[in-house]
Amino acid sequence: MPEAPDLEVIKEFLAPRIVGCTVTAAVERKPLVLRNMTGEPFEADLPGRKITSVERRSKLLLIGLGRGRLLIISPMLTGGLRHCQPSTRMDASTCLAFDLSDGCQLRYFDQKRMGQVYLLPPGRSDEIVRLEHQGPDVLSEPLGLDEFTAALKPFRGEIKGILTRGVLVSGIGNAYADEVLFHARLFPFKKRTALSADDVRRLHEAVYSVPAEAVKTLRERMGADIHRKVRGFLKVHGKGGGPCPVCSSKITAITANQRLTNYCRQCQPGSLFRR
Repeated sequence: MPEAPDLEVIKEFLAPRIVGCTVTAAVERKPLVLRNMTGEPFEADLPGRKITSVERRSKLLLIGLGRGRLLIISPMLTGGLRHCQPSTRMDASTCLAFDLSDGCQLRYFDQKRMGQVYLLPPGRSDEIVRLEHQGPDVLSEPLGLDEFTAALKPFRGEIKGILTRGVLVSGIGNAYADEVLFHARLFPFKKRTALSADDVRRLHEAVYSVPAEAVKTLRERMGADIHRKVRGFLKVHGKGGGPCPVCSSKITAITANQRLTNYCRQCQPGSLFRR
């Protein structure tokens, strides 16, 4: 799943390349992904509209189009974007393709069609729940420790679930939650009510430092290949069975709440039986 760091770098790559271009053709190749809320046929409505902006909000990419149209891309688990020449081989997972006036093409692909792409007329963005019901962005100005502590206090659940819900801060998904909690030396399934003041202090630091550092790394490693998932530099997520980079213990990989969690039992002590 592209999370805030991934989408921030994708936005930085796309904005100077596609803003100002006009959509000359649009094709829907796979059903179930596009939610067209304009009442107009997609392939007839998009051509002739200029791309006016590319923005990110949490784990969503927003592309502004001429005459008030807004394209909101929620990649979810398997979606992504590719900016390429039209001659580049079209993957079978490509769902939408946009021909641009500079001769390039923007594609949205999704292997399992789990993501959503919304095409909206003016004034309807408040209907997109993932857009409106979000906490402060994790890559924006950090909350102070006192403010962060107060915002955390109403929650009662496990700390990983709190991070990925997007209400405390937005933009953190499954992968970066694992990384944040490893950096903070916190057991992923520890309840918020069991956190000490020092736990909260370490969590506050990690919530902002880990995604910010990831953006720097992704800028270097992703380049023009915005369709690639760059995760090899992560310390624990996706490294189950490998050595912990701090203590060399084996990294644990478990599936809980329908998602993979990776952590180090030595650096992040805790028990699943006392949750």
